[in-house]
Amino acid sequence: MSWQDRFSLTGRKALITGASKGIGAEIARVFAEAGADIVALGRDAADLAATAAAVRAQGRRCLTLVAEMASPTEPVEACETALKDWGTIDILVNSAGIANVAPAVDFSAEDWDRMMAVNLRAPFLTARTLAPAMIAQRWGKVINISSQTGVIALDDHAAYAASKGGLNALTKSLCAEWARHNVQVNAICPTVVMTPMGIEVWGKPEKGDPFRNATPARRFAEPVEVADAALYLASDASGMVNGALLMVEGGFTSV
Repeated sequence: MSWQDRFSLTGRKALITGASKGIGAEIARVFAEAGADIVALGRDAADLAATAAAVRAQGRRCLTLVAEMASPTEPVEACETALKDWGTIDILVNSAGIANVAPAVDFSAEDWDRMMAVNLRAPFLTARTLAPAMIAQRWGKVINISSQTGVIALDDHAAYAASKGGLNALTKSLCAEWARHNVQVNAICPTVVMTPMGIEVWGKPEKGDPFRNATPARRFAEPVEVADAALYLASDASGMVNGALLMVEGGFTSV
């Protein structure tokens, strides 16, 4: 098998949450370019239509599904619809996430619960729903988009860090359960990514510059850099990579 074949997703079907925009939309585009058909899951139908157009421009199929990831039922129902329509899903990317940055003493219980619902419960529900078919075919990939904040401490990030730290632990636990079935479960831990959400939180120089200057690379990540890491984890090239936290953070956690 050539290196091109090892990185190809031809014939694979991928479900990507948070595919309306940002990292999820870029992963959908890159996966389609690599040959995958895409189930794009998100909250905004108009944005999902733009993602679908980018996928179809690569000659691939795209099914769009609208779901609220904070719901305890809608992520499951969306995955069940995808399985009913397409038979199986080979690759799951949990990219949906929210970032509410505030001092711990100012963080409400309601905001905490929503953060955990979207960033931690939803990835568990989607993985739990899609895994049986992956296990049955003895091939599957689960990729959780986590954060460097899941492994280090930052001011004003208590809830976000807890949700991403939990996601990292979930990643390793599912690896321990499913690796014997040839299902790889990994997480990507980026720095700030220049998505609309990243720009909103970190775009102002007084907020972003100290963080950027503390990063050895002296910059933040672009969405395609996270998508390229996801492509590696989704492909046969990463067949022996399991339970890993792939850091895409310009060296921030190394210093």
